[in-house]
Amino acid sequence: MSQSTPEQLRFPAIDGMTVRADFDGGAMSSDFGPLLLRGIDRHIGLTSALAAAFKDTRHASYIDHSLRDLLAQRIYQMGCAYEDGNDANALRSDPMFKLALERRPLDAGTDLASAPTFSRLENAATRKDIYRMARAFVDQFIASYAKPPEVIVLDMDHSEDATHGQQELSFYNHYYRHQCYLPLFVFEGLSGKFITAALRTGMRPAGAENAMILRRVVQRIRMA
Repeated sequence: MSQSTPEQLRFPAIDGMTVRADFDGGAMSSDFGPLLLRGIDRHIGLTSALAAAFKDTRHASYIDHSLRDLLAQRIYQMGCAYEDGNDANALRSDPMFKLALERRPLDAGTDLASAPTFSRLENAATRKDIYRMARAFVDQFIASYAKPPEVIVLDMDHSEDATHGQQELSFYNHYYRHQCYLPLFVFEGLSGKFITAALRTGMRPAGAENAMILRRVVQRIRMA
């Protein structure tokens, strides 16, 4: 350690401010991940694509946070292991999360969205919104290639998501022996890249359902 040469980390400017990281103390936040996720998001445009796929039905006079900001905040929180929507109540004033959403960390009135806002947003999602967002993930996968690959392997797998209480469309799955959802994930088998996902009930899927999803994914990829 005595021979190490510490280098200051620099990040893209936000609202005229420079953003740097060092180890001189005075930590403002226990989370550094939001800035890293922001950099990736700016490069691939994921949250903007998801926001474009979601129909915002809110009345303009009651909007404090744009749809893109809400999706970015929620995704960044989950990416930093804050999966519960209630975590937003504590993180909405966190300096790193505010910086990631391009807001000045110490200015008054710049707090992010709270848990009730996310609850309303998630309950407002329609089947069409969810379908368009799933398609946006496929488009992100396609855009990850500079040129069409010679081979694409579609790897489909369901994953058990345990439920507790009386969640809608939660069913008992005998294989897992408890109530759950059974979402579907599609990955590219050679690279491991995520392609898309489909929200599902806890019931075992039928072959026709899997075939329908795969057919739409294949059509989207072939169009590109």
